[in-house]
Amino acid sequence: MATGTLIDLSHTVEHGLITHKGLPAPIICDYLSHEDSRKIYGEGTEFQIAKIEMVANTGTYIDCPSHRYEDGKDLSEVTLDRFVDLEAIKVHVPYTETLEITEKYFKDYDVASKAVLVYTGWDIHWKTDKYLENHPYLTESAAQYLKEKNVKLVGIDSHNIDNTQGKSRPVHSILLRSEILIVEHLCNLQQLPTDGFTFSAVPPKFKKVGTFPVRAMAKLR
Repeated sequence: MATGTLIDLSHTVEHGLITHKGLPAPIICDYLSHEDSRKIYGEGTEFQIAKIEMVANTGTYIDCPSHRYEDGKDLSEVTLDRFVDLEAIKVHVPYTETLEITEKYFKDYDVASKAVLVYTGWDIHWKTDKYLENHPYLTESAAQYLKEKNVKLVGIDSHNIDNTQGKSRPVHSILLRSEILIVEHLCNLQQLPTDGFTFSAVPPKFKKVGTFPVRAMAKLR
């Protein structure tokens, strides 16, 4: 693909989408429909205003420190340079080989100071019951290794970056305490080269919110 090509790495958020068991699906509807707006505006002029009700953990989203820590930075406090045009690398760990992603899978890559995108292929199960259970995840030791390498962000095309079979979340805890951002529920990582691209995932500037959907993307160099 040509230099400058943009690759969309986000799932589509739609009415009724289930991202997590136990969390409500988004409600997406008209606040003002095109038809009803014709009564308000002049002839030939119409608009639609959408109404959206959803939890922040919907679709492809980014986690900031305040998602895990009360004293952590929220979406409005993280600077734009942490969201945009990050030098990035893709690490391929097929879910057919392992669900447990340890530090050994990162040691053959130059991950220092980069956005690290973990490509497992799990997004093939998106919008199925299988996607929500027994998914690929990083181990605590992998998170510690990435922290020591001073990575900027870690993304994964899985249901959660942590093992959700237990109640602790060591990967979130280690990365977010060090202000290393997390993006979960990525897709289309198979379209990326191993390196030679930048990564962007920009959320709205909400106060007192630590997680929100993003339009995640890669730009080839």
